[in-house]
Formats: sequence, C-alpha cells, structure tokens
Amino acid sequence: MPSRNRMAYAFLAPYLLIFATFWLWPIINSLLISFQNTRVNPWRFSLSTNWGRLFGDPAFYNALYNTLIILVIQVPAMIALATVMAVLLNSPLLKARPLYRFAFFAPVVVGEVAYAAVFRLMFSADFGIINKLITSIGLAPVSWFDNANAAMALVIIAITWRWAGYNAIILLAGLQSIPDDVYEAATLDRVGKFQQFIHITLPLLKPIISFCVVLSVIGTMQLFTEPFLITNRGGPGGGTETLGLLLYRQGFTSLNFGYASAIAYTIAGLAVAISLLNLFFGRERK
Repeated sequence: MPSRNRMAYAFLAPYLLIFATFWLWPIINSLLISFQNTRVNPWRFSLSTNWGRLFGDPAFYNALYNTLIILVIQVPAMIALATVMAVLLNSPLLKARPLYRFAFFAPVVVGEVAYAAVFRLMFSADFGIINKLITSIGLAPVSWFDNANAAMALVIIAITWRWAGYNAIILLAGLQSIPDDVYEAATLDRVGKFQQFIHITLPLLKPIISFCVVLSVIGTMQLFTEPFLITNRGGPGGGTETLGLLLYRQGFTSLNFGYASAIAYTIAGLAVAISLLNLFFGRERK
C-alpha cells in the first residue's frame, strides 16, 4: 500500500474505530439479540420467540395501524403546507422575510418537553384555549385526551406544527435554486402565477419534495415524543401508540430486549421500503 494511502487510513482510523464501536456494533448486536429469548437467564437463541410473536401480536398491529394512519394523513398534509409556506416565504412582496423564516423554523428548536406541556394545556378539556374557542362558536367541547380519534388528531396537529416550518426552509432552498429566467419567460408568454406554480415550480421542486417526504417517513416510523408526552404514553387505550412507543415499552418497561430489537428492525425495514417506493414513483421518467 502506498505511503499516501497509509497516511489517509491513519487519519481515518479514530473515526472508523468510534463508528464501529458506537454505531456498527450496536446494529449488529441488536440483530443478534432479536433472535434470542431475553426472558430467560441466560439468554437463549430462539428463532421464533420474538419474530413469531411479532406477527401475531395485536399490540404490534395496533401500533403499526396508528403509525400508518399518521403517515398517510400527516405527511402529505405537512408537505403540502410546507410547500405553500416556502412559496410565500420566497415572495418578494413579503416584508421582513428573515423574521418569518426564523419564526417558521423556531418550533424545531423548542424543547420537546416544553412544547408538549404547552399543547397539553392548550387542548385541556377543562381550561384549554382550543376548547374555549370551540365553545365560543356554539360547538361542544372536545375530549382531546379521552377519545382515540381526537387524540390522534391532536398528535397529527402537534407534529405538523413542529415540522412544517423545517420542511418549508428546505423547500425554500430548492425554490431559490430555480433560475428567475424561467419565470420571466413564462410571464412574457402570459402564463399566470398559478399555472407557473403547477407547471414550473412543482416539477422543478420534485427532487426536494421527495427528499422531504423520505425524511418525514423515517421520522414518522420512529415517532415517539408526541404520543409519549402529549397523549400520555399512547393513550387513550393505545389509540395513539406508535411503533416507536411500543419499542420503548417492550425494551425499557418490560425489559424484553429481544422483542424490542425485532420491533426496531421491523421499523427500519418499513421505513426503507416506504422510502424506496417513494423514490421509485418520484423518479424522473424519460
């Protein structure tokens, strides 16, 4: 091996060692643990204990259903909202654009516990401002934490509030990379603003939108914070329990590390599969 290559690998060695110790080995080890019965001492290899239970566990299917509901409803709504926000933030007619960009991005940097506490107060059945607004227009108050559908809606609202601005900033960067000449030529051809958005902006933003969708899919498959903190550990009655919350409950409450590892690999597999489907259907076709 040339000395130049040896020097390069010498500089890379500390990072590769840390990477193998704290990232690669835990991944491999968790896969091995998923094939062991961790409910006995010592742990014993068992191919069917965890994986066999997984595909017959009602709690798993309930968590999978809840996760997919959030994925199907929240991700498209959030990406659509983020796209509109990005277009508005890119408008030269908007004054104080840096201030608005910071305001839309700010929810990402807010502490998770703090924002979850604020949402619990806002949606409280007794003194929450949301129910006060609902009753002020003559509607009955909503039991956000006692009804599974209402609790699911609350989780979706919270996630959208937190991440729509983050995706809008990413989409804004994509918008700013589109040459102005394209819009000027369309304007000279008397193409309306809405038609420009449909036929110019969206097609050119397609790779960025696909990127945001992939990030959102991965985040949704791992969703834990909102159902844990806002709806009190996936309540009511498991109505908002997600795969991430089920993994936590099995691994850190029941101490069933083998089953938790099997759930973790299922989450990873589903996230990869859905992301690849999105990339396949979103690829450029000649």
